[in-house]
Amino acid sequence: MEKIASFTVNHLTLMPGVYVSRQDNVNGNIITTFDIRITRPNKEPVINTAEMHAMEHLGATYLRNDREWKDKCIYFGPMGCRTGFYLILAGDLRPMDIIDLLKSMFKWMKDYEGEIPGQSPRDCGNYLDLNLPMAKFVAEKYYTEVLLNITEDRMIYPE
Repeated sequence: MEKIASFTVNHLTLMPGVYVSRQDNVNGNIITTFDIRITRPNKEPVINTAEMHAMEHLGATYLRNDREWKDKCIYFGPMGCRTGFYLILAGDLRPMDIIDLLKSMFKWMKDYEGEIPGQSPRDCGNYLDLNLPMAKFVAEKYYTEVLLNITEDRMIYPE
């Protein structure tokens, strides 16, 4: 079998950032998959499932309520390796097109107070595995260390 594109990215030199993972043409419409890389693969600890799960609930809620982006949002969810998230949006997009959206979303996550959206046995299949304080910590770290001063090298996959 052919190696899929995400397994050809050099994870030895990949830094936290915002990358275009792939673009697909679906019935004449371009959809863009972004790699929202939060931790440095194989160098930093991965994100634990409870905070990743909380960030997924918060991020999906934010994106699907954003006036400009809600109709373009197809998916927001964790990477299996737990070093970041995939964000799939309708359109032929580049990282700079969504930096303001991500800044707003991660600021909202880091400042969030209250019950996590969907945190009930009726609404979530694993509602006990959510950690808001650590989700806020991870969101703040990514917001301040990556998004606030993102540079071009954090938006293009390394060779």
